[in-house]
Amino acid sequence: MTTRLADIAAHAGVSEATVSRVLNGKPGVSPTTRQAVLTALDVLGYERPARLRQQRAGLIGLIIPELTNPIFPAFAEVIESALARHGYMAVLCSQAPGGVAEDDYIEMLLERGVAGIIFVNGLHANARSDRARYVRLVEQALPVVLVNGYRPDIDAPFISNDDVASLEAIVGHLAAMGHRRIGLAIGQDVYVPTRRKTEGFRRAMAAHTGLPADEVEALVVNTMYTVEGGQAAAAKLLDAGCTAICGGNDIMALGAIRAARARGLRVPEDVSVTGMDDSLLTAYLDPPLTTIRQAVREMSMAAVSTVLDEIRGARSPRTELLFRPELVVRRSTAPVPATPPPAGRRLSTVPEG
Repeated sequence: MTTRLADIAAHAGVSEATVSRVLNGKPGVSPTTRQAVLTALDVLGYERPARLRQQRAGLIGLIIPELTNPIFPAFAEVIESALARHGYMAVLCSQAPGGVAEDDYIEMLLERGVAGIIFVNGLHANARSDRARYVRLVEQALPVVLVNGYRPDIDAPFISNDDVASLEAIVGHLAAMGHRRIGLAIGQDVYVPTRRKTEGFRRAMAAHTGLPADEVEALVVNTMYTVEGGQAAAAKLLDAGCTAICGGNDIMALGAIRAARARGLRVPEDVSVTGMDDSLLTAYLDPPLTTIRQAVREMSMAAVSTVLDEIRGARSPRTELLFRPELVVRRSTAPVPATPPPAGRRLSTVPEG
């Protein structure tokens, strides 16, 4: 047993006494250290004590940003159901504002001995966030899968919606109906999906509208991914004379519709509005929302399949698996009006002195 403890301790980078405490379920060991010892057991081919096997069996962490945006419960529903069919239980961790942070959830999941973690639009999607939290999990050989927000500096499998293609499809649809002054109400630029959507918007505007690049930039408003954010951004875009507004998600599109109606404008007769995600109830809004449908089911199934492969020891490619979105045309878009709505105050493209 001494040799076994020494092997495990050397692999985990801890003392033999610490290994003994973990194996015997003693307190005083941090979740990170405990996970390192358990991973060393697995890698070296030692069988876990029965108590530890029961603790680990069937638990997979699922971390999502929030439950107020319908797209995230949609991911959670499919992932939970798919895991259950394979004998695993999802431990759902939702990050409400002011609630438990992602790092704290990770520690709690490690303490409970989860077999892996699926992150949906986690901190990895913030291009400025510290990748160390994910590097640590990878170094512990804990299977992780990251959904949306590709980061090449994180050595893990990624599952993503093709955000560039999403905006190219939306702008192409609007341009085909004669719109040229098309605005983008989008979230904060620190997020990878935001940057990709904006890049798709720029490409499509250059291809379909012929507007100069500086004028296109003036038609991009960064704000919060909320109804209020969408309303504030849409107000600026209406001031800029936009006849169509692309919401960065369906929630922002609701805010854009609210902004238009606050000015007495009709959707879509005076201004067209589009969303993104095709979340629950978008088909039942007034008017039903033209939007981009993320392949939620397919992406969720791919995430589950990948994390299970990793748990079984099959290393998945450390690349990004991109899923093509689908344009869903409903009644919130229409041909450009013959007489554009009053532009009001236009956005200035000249820096104020």
